[in-house]
Amino acid sequence: MAEYGPERENGGLGSMDSIESRWVFQDEDNTGDDESDDLPPRMRLDSEDEENGEQRLIRTGPRIDSFDVEALDIPGAQRHDYEDFTLGRNIVLIFQTLGIVFGDVGTSPLYTFDIMFNKSPIQGKEDILGALSLVLYTLILIPLIKYVLVVLWANDDGEGGTFALYSLICRHAKVSLLPNQLPSDTRISSFRLKVPSPELERSLKIKEKLENSFTLKKLLLMLVLFGTSMVIADGVVTPAMSVMSAVSGLKVGIAGFPQDKVVMISVACLLVLFSVQRFGTSKVGLAVGPALFVWFCCLGGIGIYNLLKHDTSVLRAFNPIHIYYYFRRNSTQAWLALGGCLLCATGSEAMFADLCYFSVKSVQLTFVFLVLPCLLLGYLGQAAYLMANLDQSEQVFFSSIPGGVFWPVFFIANIAALIACRAMTTATFSCVKQSTALGCFPRLKIIHTSRKFMGQIYIPVINWFLLVFCLVFVTTFGSIYEIGNAYGIAELGVMMATTILVTIVMLLIWQINIITVFTFLIFFLGLELLFFSSVLGSVGDGSWVLLVFGAVVFMVMFIWNYGSKLKYETEVKQKLSMDLLMKLGSNLGTIRAPGIGLVYNELVKGIPAIFGHFLTTLPAIHSMIIFVCIKYVPVPVVPQNERFLFRRVFPKNYHIFRCIARYGYKDLRKENHQTFEQLLIESLEKFIRREAQERSLESDEDGESEFESDNSSSRLLVGPNGSAYALGTPLLADYRSTGKEIMEASTSSDVGPDLPTSDSGISDAEQGLEWELSFIHKAKESGVVYLLGHGDIRARKDSWFFKKLVINYFYAFLRKNCRRGIATLNVPHTNLMQVGMTYMV
Repeated sequence: MAEYGPERENGGLGSMDSIESRWVFQDEDNTGDDESDDLPPRMRLDSEDEENGEQRLIRTGPRIDSFDVEALDIPGAQRHDYEDFTLGRNIVLIFQTLGIVFGDVGTSPLYTFDIMFNKSPIQGKEDILGALSLVLYTLILIPLIKYVLVVLWANDDGEGGTFALYSLICRHAKVSLLPNQLPSDTRISSFRLKVPSPELERSLKIKEKLENSFTLKKLLLMLVLFGTSMVIADGVVTPAMSVMSAVSGLKVGIAGFPQDKVVMISVACLLVLFSVQRFGTSKVGLAVGPALFVWFCCLGGIGIYNLLKHDTSVLRAFNPIHIYYYFRRNSTQAWLALGGCLLCATGSEAMFADLCYFSVKSVQLTFVFLVLPCLLLGYLGQAAYLMANLDQSEQVFFSSIPGGVFWPVFFIANIAALIACRAMTTATFSCVKQSTALGCFPRLKIIHTSRKFMGQIYIPVINWFLLVFCLVFVTTFGSIYEIGNAYGIAELGVMMATTILVTIVMLLIWQINIITVFTFLIFFLGLELLFFSSVLGSVGDGSWVLLVFGAVVFMVMFIWNYGSKLKYETEVKQKLSMDLLMKLGSNLGTIRAPGIGLVYNELVKGIPAIFGHFLTTLPAIHSMIIFVCIKYVPVPVVPQNERFLFRRVFPKNYHIFRCIARYGYKDLRKENHQTFEQLLIESLEKFIRREAQERSLESDEDGESEFESDNSSSRLLVGPNGSAYALGTPLLADYRSTGKEIMEASTSSDVGPDLPTSDSGISDAEQGLEWELSFIHKAKESGVVYLLGHGDIRARKDSWFFKKLVINYFYAFLRKNCRRGIATLNVPHTNLMQVGMTYMV
């Protein structure tokens, strides 16, 4: 697995696609990493190292980053193309949206009033109006205003959740702690960076402060990990709460129904629920969508019935003055009831985290025109029923159902509760997938359940992990009143993390008015802290168990990120010297056997130390070596025509190249190795042909070189139409002094076809090109072998005790039990060769 990092370019602001011009920061001494078609090759300088010096903002021409990889077996469109759907497809999409996104918030009427009045018993009708007013304005402020109208717009190219926000921030500021970033990453069209604006100066100051403060980077990462751990904790407590509250309706329908049987039936329902997760979001969402539509209709219909039958005066609760009266009469009990009131907004984060499954517009329209009106009517109807039945504060929803339709509604309510469980489970899958791709969670098996939409996934290990802990919660607590408080803690944890991250997005990316930003932060964070103080006041009831669970998940992610960072930094420090390999000659001090060796490693620049083990361990090395780096960048998807970068590592006669394969955290890696090999060879040929064209345009100066070094990064990229684009330095800019050595090396013996004899009609350059292409074909015919290096880390003996404990035991345990990168390659074992290496850190 390749850990990710943000771009390493000095700035970079532009909001256009790859076919448009864009703004970039440029050093006064060179042109940075973006090419300009208007400049001659000698003027196009670039470097993958950090460059210092004065910068100026320039506008560059259009560019294409890489070669076409359409042959890769990556199904599905890269973007949400919902706008092109027919009316019938839009109706289907609405049903799927209901089934996947709104199940959680849709079932909150089953338990919200029960828990509120358990903490603050009803003393009179004014208490009902006050509690109802609290619920109404919580629904309006948090799900509607905060999430639907604001947070959903902070999506990362259709992706939602805490890690999507973190990825968005990483693209605009170098805040990642993992150092495998490249300037070329910023030229991926899905980066979509902003152009300069009047608020740019403030944004750049914030960016500079974030980039220069290691403490702020660490705090930002810890905030993201905290939010993600709360999402996973939410995925445990949501099924327990939803199912138990629905099954508890049996105590209303059947007099004297025991609580232990409620627990047993809840366990059975949960087992069925988690067993059908593997059938995929699209299939299950379409199946349960109509059922949830019927549920919302029942919710609204029963609410209207109770309003008309019992008391329409509850409509006065829209006057917020009743909230003041409620707190004035009850004080402490009303404060404790806030924890129960928050449960009406559960599922708000699921709307954002599940955004990858659907478009922003479909989620917004469905919530505003269907979900919210039905919820408001449902709560108004329950309050009207309570006004006429002050002593019925338990099982309020089921008690308010008209007798003739009780069992049909009970059946639909249980189906809706099972759907609610899926809402947070799918959100959990999305967050785990994002955090895995961005190097903050151990690798797990991920199954893509839809060929049309790449975001729809299923993670077996997480699914059964959630089931086990969910059953523990149900059997241990056995009551929705104790689970409800834990539910509030999980919801508020992720809500507060989202509020802070969206505030950073507003300042750094949206660049909107500072007063608006701080109004959003102070109001919503203050509101959520008020709710949080309420649930913490009841933490002794057993909800502390969820806090411990969240802390364990947080430590797993933090330790994995910490160990991965140490491992990558150590590999960078111990990479092999280019000068040393140059001195070994083109045979690398061993025998070059016919064939192609694909060396998989995590370095984006330099020769990994593991390659030295291959040289010393194997009796021979392949005549052609390609270093392949699988690299995740902080974008949802990398367009297929911008996937790979090619570069020559050594002089031509060494036949050593580097290929960087860039993936977004939403991209599906499903590569058939034979198709991949064929594509690789074809793309390498395009690269070499364009390189020859570039060289032919250069004047015949001494010391020409077209290979990567420790201090240069000359590169040629092949576009999707087969044409190539030069991004490199003048072909010998950094090796003028070594020209003689290179020319001597180029005359050394090599494995491959004989150089064609001189022909007056063919130039030396054309002969060299044909010879190298023929060499590639012969190497391909001899076979392709995948050389995999497994690097482990151990703490030095003089390290402090805590570091030894974390690296030698916790991180080692996670690496041993996570899914190895080899599992995603789909390569026959006969084509694999593996070497292990241990780094001391």
